[in-house]
Amino acid sequence: MSGSSGRVIAVISQKGGAGKTTVAVQLGGGFHAMRASVLLIDLDPQESSFRWAESAPLLDSDLQLDVRKMSGLELIKQIAALQSEADYIVLDTPPSLTHPSTMAALAVAHLAVIPVVPGPTDLWSTLAVERLILNRMEHSHRLHGCILPNRVQNTALASDVLDLLKEFTLPVLDAQLSQRNAYAQSAVVGASVFQLGASADAAQQEVRKLVKAIREQLGETV
Repeated sequence: MSGSSGRVIAVISQKGGAGKTTVAVQLGGGFHAMRASVLLIDLDPQESSFRWAESAPLLDSDLQLDVRKMSGLELIKQIAALQSEADYIVLDTPPSLTHPSTMAALAVAHLAVIPVVPGPTDLWSTLAVERLILNRMEHSHRLHGCILPNRVQNTALASDVLDLLKEFTLPVLDAQLSQRNAYAQSAVVGASVFQLGASADAAQQEVRKLVKAIREQLGETV
């Protein structure tokens, strides 16, 4: 991949419900909002990101992202060309650690982002994802990993789980996405929160902070 410039970010989870697609789409929207070129690659057979983008024309909205469906094999073959097209390539992966497309994403990614909903079952699931990422990092000098608290609510349980996340080996991002209506609304209209206007200001600020944290993990000067 020498000569390629695009940074590849894979959003990884073991099961559904962690908000993987929401994170991928909002992250793409955040990069676009800072005037970077970005591609969103949907590797999930459920095609959640692609369907999200497809709903935009139906409601006179605009995700303003280039979203492409791809298999893991296609990703491996085309990654150099994709990196020459965009500053950032965000990969929305299947909710499975053993799926070939998840393995392909980790093979080409610079950073694996693990979204975690603060709760006991998600905490257990995250342990398995972390083990996989750490194992892959041992075989790749390029790959790094981090944990993103997602759909965070202001509860004692969420606070306790966030404290437990600090015991993980991978770093926890100094950013989080809260449980906000704006994220759900953006999915309904096929947009990111940056297309929702002033009503989504709090969510937009969260995504900007997420983008900053991701860029720091990538070693970029922010």
